[in-house]
Amino acid sequence: MIIQKEHGKVVTPGTSPREKFKMVAKTMVSLEEVLADELTALGAENVVPLTRAVEFEGDMRLLYRVNYCCRTALAILKPFAEFEANNEQELYDQVYKIRWEKILDCDGTFMIDSTTSGEIFTHSYYAALKTKDAIVDRFRRNFGKRPSIDTEQPQYKFNLHIRDNRVTLLMNASGDSLHKRGYRQGVGVAPINEVLAAGLLKIAGWDKAIAQSHNNAINFYDPMCGSGTMLIEAAMMANNIPAQYYRSGGFGFMRWKEFNLGEWKSVKNEEDRKIGSIDFEGEIWGNDIDEQVIQQCEKNLEYTKLHHDVMLHIGDFAEQDPPEGHTLIVTNPPYGERIKVEDLNAMYTQLGDTFKQRYGKDCEVWLITSDFEAMKHIGLHPSKKIPVQNGSLDCRFLKFELYEGSKKAKYQE
Repeated sequence: MIIQKEHGKVVTPGTSPREKFKMVAKTMVSLEEVLADELTALGAENVVPLTRAVEFEGDMRLLYRVNYCCRTALAILKPFAEFEANNEQELYDQVYKIRWEKILDCDGTFMIDSTTSGEIFTHSYYAALKTKDAIVDRFRRNFGKRPSIDTEQPQYKFNLHIRDNRVTLLMNASGDSLHKRGYRQGVGVAPINEVLAAGLLKIAGWDKAIAQSHNNAINFYDPMCGSGTMLIEAAMMANNIPAQYYRSGGFGFMRWKEFNLGEWKSVKNEEDRKIGSIDFEGEIWGNDIDEQVIQQCEKNLEYTKLHHDVMLHIGDFAEQDPPEGHTLIVTNPPYGERIKVEDLNAMYTQLGDTFKQRYGKDCEVWLITSDFEAMKHIGLHPSKKIPVQNGSLDCRFLKFELYEGSKKAKYQE
């Protein structure tokens, strides 16, 4: 399938499983490099980190693979047309010229998500409306009937991206966001986004640690685990389970005319055969003070069949025995936004005191928070402070290196 246009740059989408084309993976703030590394490991070429996205090249098999395996991508998009438009009429005319019948059938369905920036196109909804009008008008004129709009499960989900006068049209290969892993059976009050959780674990080095676990066993601990997102993502990495292994709703590319079922099954089987291939010898365990939340966590773990790999405790974190051996601690404590804590500063003080007094040099601590005032009450100086976004909240992902005794004593040695 080649979309031809008289003006502007045209990208060949590619129907052959081996034909290479450009793709874009969307992600979150500060996860661009992490995602770039993931894509490279999966076989992507010409990988270029952008802002909350990564551009790369590959074939249809890679498109299937990255949708199934990528832990830090929100969506995989396939650009198919680029052009310039200096006003609404030019946008309409350029969209109208595209040979949409090579993509859609008259009885097909589609929807358009639009993002605009700059001074020319200031209303993204109106730009999407003009694009929709151009598509259906072309079908009406040429065939006497038109595809329908479906905002729930469209055959094609198109992304319209306009920056100043540069217009890019892309197909959303993922369908529903890739953060929807499919394993949530029980949900806490403020669950962390799955893509963000996986990204934080990779920034903290969990993926590298489990790869070396057979030489130097490392444990994972989330002392405020909630419904278990961090634990499940950590366990999935340790067992080499693809990110979308539990997904039940399929992917957007499965509704495309060019979808190749045989190639998809081949890719999926290749990745599924790798499950359990990592020689991980550490332990994964979580804790939460809320018994009801722990029950939700248990439900999620049982659904994923990871309940034998993760140990759970109920109680106050400050009263739990510290982990034995080399342990990576990553946690998402309350910020006071959705989970109300009577005295957030006191809770963070207790958190820091517990780490200082009961945890030794074998533990490395990372935590994410949006409360920059409460953060100061931890009483430990972070060795890393990485800006991240949790929903609409500006957060920091903090690393604390623990020592036996004070940090000053460590350097005096």
